[in-house]
Amino acid sequence: MSAFRIAARLLVVLFLGLGAGSATGQAFNPPAGTVTAGVYASPPFVIEDGGLYTGMAIELWQALAIRAGLATRFVEYPTLRELVDATANGQIDVAVTNLTINQERAQSIDFTQPWYDAGLRIMVADGQGAGFWDVVAGLQESGHLRAYLWLGLVIVAATIALTLFDRRFDKEFPRDWPSGLAESFHHVMSIATSGKTARKKMFGAFGRFLSAVWLVCGVAVLAYVTSSVTSVMTAAAITSRIDGLSDLPGKTIGVFSGSVAETYSASIGLDTRSYRGIEDAVAALRAGNVQAVVADAPVLEYYSHTRGGTGLTVVGPIFNPDKYGFATPLDSPLSREITLDLLGAHEDGTVERLRTKYFGNER
Repeated sequence: MSAFRIAARLLVVLFLGLGAGSATGQAFNPPAGTVTAGVYASPPFVIEDGGLYTGMAIELWQALAIRAGLATRFVEYPTLRELVDATANGQIDVAVTNLTINQERAQSIDFTQPWYDAGLRIMVADGQGAGFWDVVAGLQESGHLRAYLWLGLVIVAATIALTLFDRRFDKEFPRDWPSGLAESFHHVMSIATSGKTARKKMFGAFGRFLSAVWLVCGVAVLAYVTSSVTSVMTAAAITSRIDGLSDLPGKTIGVFSGSVAETYSASIGLDTRSYRGIEDAVAALRAGNVQAVVADAPVLEYYSHTRGGTGLTVVGPIFNPDKYGFATPLDSPLSREITLDLLGAHEDGTVERLRTKYFGNER
């Protein structure tokens, strides 16, 4: 091939590599030397900005396309499941994103040489802990709510009894019932919450003895309510906190539709809700619709790093380790060609340079 034709092809690659399309569900028959690459926006691997695509996976693919002398037409799909289906149906020539290699997908598509090691992690909202209804539920489960009900009935009975008593023996006590009940209720609650009484000295020593007994009861009630609420709040905070995979059972988890995280979470019995991508999942996390988001570790780490100060934290170690690869329809000759070029990209340091560019020197 002449130098002029090579240069012209490279210009076509660079020009078409910046283009974008929309998924229409229709197969595309590219001209010779042009491939249709399906993409799924997943920063920092695929970043869409005004119809242009960048990111580690995009840059790596463009480097491979240049090696193979191919021009690229990009078509974006809204979910990973739709991207995988389009690849399996031959609607696109290659899937370009952080696509996890696994046995289920390998039954319908071909994978190339892996180009990134990853796994799953968990994202939670900062300040996670027990909410009001969590505490109420804890009080009910521990039987304290029933005890509070009985205490409430005792307080009502004491208020009525004290009102009747004062109306009979205290000439200065309000004579109308609303004022009298309010006065007695205030006195009862004063003893129950502060252990203090402002009662007059009535009935001599016997009256003082009754007041002392009433004070002891009030202190006991206050101590019981304080200790029970504190213990339940502590237990609820511990059980609601998420620090790793073992804390996820019993929680509602956000995952990406068609992702490995969705399949894995379902396989271990977690309660999941599926979202199109990280923006939708994070919105659900902020709204309290889910308690955590499980997704590819580098995607969550990149989002948390680039959205600093947004109240999100990635917690726990990586689990369910996996690898990313590009994908083609079954038996596509392009798969072998891309794999050979990927091996070359590993050997000459292209893959490592891109990894360092987007993730730094930390592994």
